Amino acid sequence: MQSLSSTLQFFLNLSMTQAVIARKFDATLSVHGISFSDFMILFHLYRSPGQKLRRIDLSEKVGLSASAVTRKLLPMEKIGLVQRESHARDARVSFVKLTSAGINSLENANESANQVALELYYGDEKRLETITDVLIELGGSFR
Repeated sequence: MQSLSSTLQFFLNLSMTQAVIARKFDATLSVHGISFSDFMILFHLYRSPGQKLRRIDLSEKVGLSASAVTRKLLPMEKIGLVQRESHARDARVSFVKLTSAGINSLENANESANQVALELYYGDEKRLETITDVLIELGGSFR
C-alpha cells in the first residue's frame, strides 16, 4: 500500500476528531435530556426565520439524511421540543417548528455545550480562526 497523502491523513484525523467531539457533547448534554444532534436541530431551528424549517432544509443544516432527521424528530415531538406546522398554501409542505419547551431546553443546554467546546479547544484564538476557515472551505457554515 502506498503511504497516506497529507490530505488523506487530514480527513482521517478529522473523522476521528468528529467522533470524539460527538461523544463528549453527547455525554455532557445527556444531563439535559438531549443528544448533540438534538442540540444541533434545536440550534438551527432557533436561528431560522420563525424558528421553523422544512425537514429537508433541516437535514441539510445538520448533515443528516432526511429520514434520519425524521427519526430524530419523532421523540423530540413526543416530549414537546418541536412541533409540526402545516404550510399555509401548500398541504404537501410541512415545517418543523421550535416550541417554547425546545427553546428552554436549548438555553439550558447552551452553557454546558459552551463549556464542552472550551474543554475541547483551549488554544489561541488566531489559530482557531484559521481552523474555522478550513472547515468553512470544506462545507461548514458558522463563523
